[in-house]
Amino acid sequence: MKFLSKIINFFKESITELKKIKWPTFKETLQYTLIVVIISLVVAVYLGSLDYVFSFLLKNFILK
Repeated sequence: MKFLSKIINFFKESITELKKIKWPTFKETLQYTLIVVIISLVVAVYLGSLDYVFSFLLKNFILK
């Protein structure tokens, strides 16, 4: 019975703590999502460009 009361207490405390959280607004969530997507695209283009340049150099100058 002590085990069950600990589980119930855990969930009650979890709910209490979740009520204290200041959740982001929809606008904030959208802004942060757009920032992450834009940064991800910039990094992907940068890494893709590096891959292309190094592949070009490897094929045309080193493996020739």
